[in-house]
Amino acid sequence: MPMQKSLTPSAALPLDAKAALLVGRVWLQGTGPVLVLVTPDDVLDLSALAATCSELLELANPAQSVRAAMAQLPRLAATAEVLSNSAFDARKPDLPWLLAPCDLQAIKAAGVTFVASMLERVIEEQARGDASKAESVRAAVVAVIGENLASIKPGSAEAERLKAVLIAQGVWSQYLEVGIGPDAEIFTKSQPLSSMGTGAEVGIHPHSHWNNPEPEVVLAVNSRGQVVGAALGNDVNLRDFEGRSALLLGKAKDNNASCSIGPFIRLFDADFSLDHVRQCELSMTVTGPEAKPFVLQGGSSLAHISRDPLDLVNQAIGENHQYPDGFMLFLGTMFAPTQDRHGPGQGFTHVVGDIVTVSTPQLGLLVNRVTTCDSAQPWTFGISALMRNLAQRGLL
Repeated sequence: MPMQKSLTPSAALPLDAKAALLVGRVWLQGTGPVLVLVTPDDVLDLSALAATCSELLELANPAQSVRAAMAQLPRLAATAEVLSNSAFDARKPDLPWLLAPCDLQAIKAAGVTFVASMLERVIEEQARGDASKAESVRAAVVAVIGENLASIKPGSAEAERLKAVLIAQGVWSQYLEVGIGPDAEIFTKSQPLSSMGTGAEVGIHPHSHWNNPEPEVVLAVNSRGQVVGAALGNDVNLRDFEGRSALLLGKAKDNNASCSIGPFIRLFDADFSLDHVRQCELSMTVTGPEAKPFVLQGGSSLAHISRDPLDLVNQAIGENHQYPDGFMLFLGTMFAPTQDRHGPGQGFTHVVGDIVTVSTPQLGLLVNRVTTCDSAQPWTFGISALMRNLAQRGLL
């Protein structure tokens, strides 16, 4: 099974896992969500250091604090057992399973940060969300705009000159505006505590007929605007909904189980920094259910991002917008699948049962199974439930 093969220490952890500081959250039956440190061998309870992930990332130096506390952290279980038990359909109540590693943080995302995905957003808009029109629209748009806008610096004088030319040709788009204009697209992807962890199901809207995964790096940012770690993410996207109208972005992005983050947040330290993130090469595989064999492979290279990650962070937080509990920021993707799945010119869309893996050597591997939002596990454990839980455990 693709999911079970992905839920092992050798597959799910970074290649340099022995040096990595991996913070996660597990569900412990009879206790609730527990903040943990994950090593190649053991899952250790971080509750004595911080009650929540948000609180941990607010420390002056999270990595240093975690390293100083490691020797005293209680062991909860073996890492191999917890990973295996994280498969949504094979969970044993007497063992912990992984949740999304973040909790109280806002879940934000940056859109149209790569040229390839920018062109696909323009195509969605021109096709009005109709996948059958995408191929012809793509040819027409590329004929006018071209495929290589990577040299254009967003907000530059050159970008303004290109904008004037495209307006004169009648092909300017709101997606080009945020792709090469001065202001990045920063939107709310999901709600605090609603993200899915590795091994869980992710949801597509049952009325969507054109959708795709989006493999991304997700930055962990504290309330001071400091980037203190990174994780993997899947920004499940409904291309037909957003293509019909940009005003449907919320409906295209924020649905039950439509966001996954994990498997862990890797804290920044001497071995892993934002410079490593800037060079991350993400790989993604979609494996169809056995009844409908299909394999899609793709990726996303952070080296090709059009806006530096710190620029995106600074556009998300500042004197005009604060996040007292910090936030997680999806950096966008250059992956835009066009491989036909259901017939010529139809492009790619999910089917129920797809297994999606997102990986990079520095952050490990995130795996989820696709279902529909109405069939996914309902989200019931919110902020009030977390506060009651922490109070009962004497952690407030």
